[in-house]
Amino acid sequence: MIAQPAAGVLLHPTSLPGPFGIGDMGPEAFQFVDWLADAGQGFWQFLPLGPPGDGDSPYQSLSAFAGNPLLISPEMLVEDGLLSADQLAPVSHTCDGRADRVDFPAVEKAKNPLLQWAFDRFNALPASHALHVSFDDYRDGQAMWLNDFALFMALREINGEQAWTRWQEGVDSNRRPLPGMSESLRPRIRFHTFVQWVFDRQWDALRRYANGRGVRLIGDLPIYVSHDGADVWANRELFQLDASGQAAAVAGVPPDYFSETGQLWNNPLYNWDANRQQGYRWWIHRVRGLLGRLDFIRLDHFRGYQAYWAVPAGATTAEQGQWVPGPGAELFEAIDRAMVAQPDATAKHHLCLPLIAENLGYITPDVDALQQRLGLPGMIVLQFALTGAIEGEFDPAAIDGNTVLYTGTHDNNTTRGWLEEEVSLQPEQLQRVRRFVSAEPATIAWELIELAWRCSAHLAIAPAQDLLQLGSQSRMNRPGTNTAQHPNWSWRMERGVLNRHLQERLLRLTADSGRMTPERIAANQ
Repeated sequence: MIAQPAAGVLLHPTSLPGPFGIGDMGPEAFQFVDWLADAGQGFWQFLPLGPPGDGDSPYQSLSAFAGNPLLISPEMLVEDGLLSADQLAPVSHTCDGRADRVDFPAVEKAKNPLLQWAFDRFNALPASHALHVSFDDYRDGQAMWLNDFALFMALREINGEQAWTRWQEGVDSNRRPLPGMSESLRPRIRFHTFVQWVFDRQWDALRRYANGRGVRLIGDLPIYVSHDGADVWANRELFQLDASGQAAAVAGVPPDYFSETGQLWNNPLYNWDANRQQGYRWWIHRVRGLLGRLDFIRLDHFRGYQAYWAVPAGATTAEQGQWVPGPGAELFEAIDRAMVAQPDATAKHHLCLPLIAENLGYITPDVDALQQRLGLPGMIVLQFALTGAIEGEFDPAAIDGNTVLYTGTHDNNTTRGWLEEEVSLQPEQLQRVRRFVSAEPATIAWELIELAWRCSAHLAIAPAQDLLQLGSQSRMNRPGTNTAQHPNWSWRMERGVLNRHLQERLLRLTADSGRMTPERIAANQ
């Protein structure tokens, strides 16, 4: 899986700086790859890449397969000849508000016309143009999900962007498209297909560049998908829905570290019997599609595959739920057999797929047994470990090498914010933390980074906010809240803060802890 000790940084692409109000796949992303590579980092981790739905959350995407159009780089569209440079200046001016936050509605309003202009110019090219050949090949190769997604988006447009259960235009009483709608909506279907082609064209260029510099990409596979998304709309039999298409029960977790009433996610639950009867075909396509973009996949909420928390539909909190058995190893072994040739398809074996189990929270022995059976690396978060919040007393020497060790994740406070707002208020926790670090606000973030880098876990990762020693104002997400309560998902890094001094500091630590990439070692020789 991870053959030798390595290190990396967690930063969602939307958090990159840039002139269009949001980070994207353009020059700043390539510069970030260069910064990572020159700092000896072998991994760049980020959140799900899909088009965000409710609350701008990447974990509530409109598709498990599609890419986020807001990540498309206008500069790269200029390079492809699909936009002119003078078309970018007004958009940049419109989006030049707060540099430290993404205003998602404003960015969408400003960037959507650029995509339409690029589409119009693309359609004006001759059919023999290389871009058209590439587009046709892409469309044919992604037909399993792309046709449904593009039709879903076109129908969503004519229905005022409402949830599909409320659609009236162009659909029958079951919210299925009326005969002839695919032809009637063909221009908009082609537009959404074009946008996805552009996304994957740009992402492929970024991934190839990153891999060429020795940086591998870790992305997320959320266990659940949004109810208001193309996946549920097009594959209703795979989910627990009632006759009207509403969720019969919803996902969440019981009371935990983040919330006294649990976390109510409201995603529909899977009909695992139906998925099994189809040979887990949708899941196989989902993992195959992600591995077309990523080098490693983090399985979000891994414990939900062993048993998931089912909450009655209409509940206001996640307290009143029950644990229900999930598909367990059967799901992953089916995916593995479909994607990796095995001499004995019935044999029990560790997975060959590059997966990481997010095994945080309430973990039972049978969840541990599932992870061990599959041979997956697990996770440790130092913010939890040092205080004993989840695992009890922390012992750096006892960390299994087959582990990904984090200072914190996107759901945690920044390390400085964690110390100032949580640990410092609880003397017993502060005393525990001070067994390992001095726990001063000005130094705590790098103390945890150094601790993580020097532990025996094969992979150590820190959020960019910790590299920059930022406080809680830079937190990416506060679970159990919405954007009215906290500006979730919107944090952006200011231009130039990842400077040479910081890079050299991280490089020295990475070299001293034996986590340098082979490419960087070779460059130093």
